[in-house]
Amino acid sequence: MTEFGKPLSDGLKKRMQESAQHIKGAEKEIAEAVEKVKKAGLPAEALKKRGEWTVYQRLEYLLDPGTWCPLHTLYDPMDEESGTTGVVDGLGKISGRWAVVIGFDNKVMAGAWIAGQADNILRVTDMAKRLNVPVVWIVNCSGVKLPEQEKVYPNRRGSGTTFFRHAELEKLGIPVLAGIWGTNPAGGGYQGISPTYLLAHKNCNIAVGGAGIVSGMSPKGFFDEEGAEAIITATKNFKEVPPGRVDIHYDSTGFFKAVFDTEEGVLDGLKELMKAMPAYDPKFFRVAAPKEPRFDPGEIDYLIPFNQKMAYSFDEVLARLTDNSEHMEFRPDYGPEVYTGLVKINGLLMGAIGNRQGFLPKGYPEYAPYQGIGGKLYRQGLIKMNEFVTLCGRDRVPIIWFQDTTGIDVGDYAEKAELLGLGQSLIYSIEQTDVPMMLVVLRKGTAAAHYIMGGPTANNHNAFTLGTPTTEIYVMHGETAAAASFARRLVKEKDAGQPLQPVIEKMNALAADYNAKSRPGYCAKMGFVDEVISFAAMRNYMAAFANCVYQNPKSICPHHHMMLPRIIRG
Repeated sequence: MTEFGKPLSDGLKKRMQESAQHIKGAEKEIAEAVEKVKKAGLPAEALKKRGEWTVYQRLEYLLDPGTWCPLHTLYDPMDEESGTTGVVDGLGKISGRWAVVIGFDNKVMAGAWIAGQADNILRVTDMAKRLNVPVVWIVNCSGVKLPEQEKVYPNRRGSGTTFFRHAELEKLGIPVLAGIWGTNPAGGGYQGISPTYLLAHKNCNIAVGGAGIVSGMSPKGFFDEEGAEAIITATKNFKEVPPGRVDIHYDSTGFFKAVFDTEEGVLDGLKELMKAMPAYDPKFFRVAAPKEPRFDPGEIDYLIPFNQKMAYSFDEVLARLTDNSEHMEFRPDYGPEVYTGLVKINGLLMGAIGNRQGFLPKGYPEYAPYQGIGGKLYRQGLIKMNEFVTLCGRDRVPIIWFQDTTGIDVGDYAEKAELLGLGQSLIYSIEQTDVPMMLVVLRKGTAAAHYIMGGPTANNHNAFTLGTPTTEIYVMHGETAAAASFARRLVKEKDAGQPLQPVIEKMNALAADYNAKSRPGYCAKMGFVDEVISFAAMRNYMAAFANCVYQNPKSICPHHHMMLPRIIRG
């Protein structure tokens, strides 16, 4: 591989200082939102008085230091009153092996099923399936938030779907490990029983039902004082002797494989189990010894402008993310709006695809009389991505996508050049690859280009999507949407001699709404991205992805059988 990239000049740093400050401001907003989520529910001190650890304390003890890559921190698509989905998840290393880790936030309604949680869990288990790594659960689930049961329980992607998903993972040979704490009735009971291997804290239980269920329905069809007294009696008895406690599921059923007296004991048990998980030594797949980039990833703050209309060098960004700032570019003389090439992350071979920015060479695109501009996709770029993705699939090379796109070229020239079909062909190519992919939306993710460039809609392939402080995701820019929505109205009002200001006000309102609903925080809340991260943290997530996909891959192409490097070398 050849070295690429160059050091930042003092002049560039000076010119980009204001932009970098805007980026730091956006990072601060995200960090404040994350901190608010972590503080949701009971204070940690309240759990401490009960002798319980929070989910965050359990994660800190469980995970190998410096490996945690949180995901879905701000995910809250249904505006749950806690501001969370009640679970904490991400990628992390345990006893030297990577896993998808997820735990109930026991500060929020004792880990109850709440709105948005089911889809969060399914996203996490989707990721485990795509990466082929174990799921490690921290179970502490009080069951359904009953007053809002309709938001979590009955639909096709409801909370019960997760139990089928666990069974699916087990069918595929992906272990689901669980440490269990607290009282886990009803849904919490199935959450506890559905994993592959169950380790229990001495005070925990898992059960089909809780106190209210044990007491049963009122035979009268309504409640009165007599019925209330019966419920009180049943509840008191339940608190004293809950069903499904350790002496049932360890001594009698044998569901619990081990029981521990302390918080640390359960977590240590999970650590021991992880040592037994299938995993190749990374050197089996490495093409070179791991090396840090020659340039600091933190410098990306000065390379990517906060102003969406300013251009930058994608190649310089990539040079700050890859091992030793090296690459092998695929077809550099074709489709100049798109970068495609092979890179190394932690010594592991990865494919990289990204949008280049700025004015493109004179006479490009070749099918139209206008000059092309970076960020937009044209005929050659679409063909090049199709070829590269297909070759990565053939050689079993995972792909990292980097988006900053304004969409696919439009108009009669574009239609005659078959861009509509070539865009769908890229979707077809992706679907045929069967290799894991991740996506970073550096700035703009727009229209169909967002879909076809490894977007989150590629459910069978996209493991996760990352946003940044400069991310915007929309079907089109707000100003463009406003113009498209009100153009005919403007003509009508003008022809009728009516004032234009009322229409202009509506246009500005629509543009402002688009802007608000495309910000990084909103994208994270709605699940358009799985996490918003700093540019400095990007390589950490790329390394986590690379290590996960090469830990126990479903298929292997020997290095000496690979066609892609041969094609690049010529």
